[in-house]
Amino acid sequence: MRATVIHAPHDIRVEEVPDAAIRRPEDAVVRVLRACICGSDLWAYRGEAAREPGQRIGHEFLGIVEETGSAVTDLRAGDLVVAPFMWSDGTCRYCVEGLHTSCVDGGFWGSVGHDGGQGEAVRVPHADGTLVKLPADAASDDHLLTALLALSDVMGTGHHAALGAGVREGSTVAVVGDGAVGLCGVLAAKRLGADRIIALGRHTARTDIATLFGATDIVAERGEAAEAAVRELTAGQGAHAVIEAVGTEQANPLRRRSCGLDQPRPRAGADLHLRHFRPVKARRCAALSAPWDSPRRVRRHRFPGAGMAQPPARPSGAESATPAAWGAGQGGPLRGAGLMPAYMQDHAM
Repeated sequence: MRATVIHAPHDIRVEEVPDAAIRRPEDAVVRVLRACICGSDLWAYRGEAAREPGQRIGHEFLGIVEETGSAVTDLRAGDLVVAPFMWSDGTCRYCVEGLHTSCVDGGFWGSVGHDGGQGEAVRVPHADGTLVKLPADAASDDHLLTALLALSDVMGTGHHAALGAGVREGSTVAVVGDGAVGLCGVLAAKRLGADRIIALGRHTARTDIATLFGATDIVAERGEAAEAAVRELTAGQGAHAVIEAVGTEQANPLRRRSCGLDQPRPRAGADLHLRHFRPVKARRCAALSAPWDSPRRVRRHRFPGAGMAQPPARPSGAESATPAAWGAGQGGPLRGAGLMPAYMQDHAM
């Protein structure tokens, strides 16, 4: 079969690789109908994330189950399924708590020895705990399939980030980043009832989609100018909730300031981008949500001074956004969103 293979930074090729096949009783083989490129794939492409030569790449896909192992009970050949950005067994302590990305038996697509999502087929470990069924008739609807592909990662991550930030009816939300996760964060905030959604981005084609998804304000400035713009829009108060949907260290100061929190005070040994914060305004944001940080890492750390805020600033991670955690097959984050996520897919190959 054919699949994408990374050999070095700026060297990704489509090559013939061994066919996906059942190795363990819990496995399934999925024939890929749709896959896409994530911004985190570009980190590897640019050499910002280490990969071994010959690793597969890609972690967002949906397709048809072609074969199942003897221990798979919830799926059968012919089922249309979506795969989250990692596999999990669905039964460990973390999975039971909804933290599927912390699964003790979990792993990521494209890791050494495993298929990536950008291929003709994928071997799926722990298929029952990982794959989520989709309506069978969606397989014949190209536009719907494209929308459903967002469930593999970006829609779930944006939705979970909004939940982690405590977005609620009538709240003001700032979304840092205009990539797919940021756009889905805007869509999720709108669905959760936010009254004002400030999207921070500078790509017109993307911010136009943010407006379509429910953004009420667009801030194209960066750095301190963006901070000043958000403060002006909120009468100096800051937002109730901030979603950082960029995933890089450069975005963190803006995330803090948009929420009305001043510079961080890092503590030696802290392994979290969100570390410690000092509130500086009367109305702080209820929460800061970082889709790229593990919930286990978030809850290992305390945030001195954050409790002074009204309401307290509550940093959270949103990496546990797998379809199994929010019932993609029953609507989940797409309920009420219709086909909107399809607008984010602007190139097809």
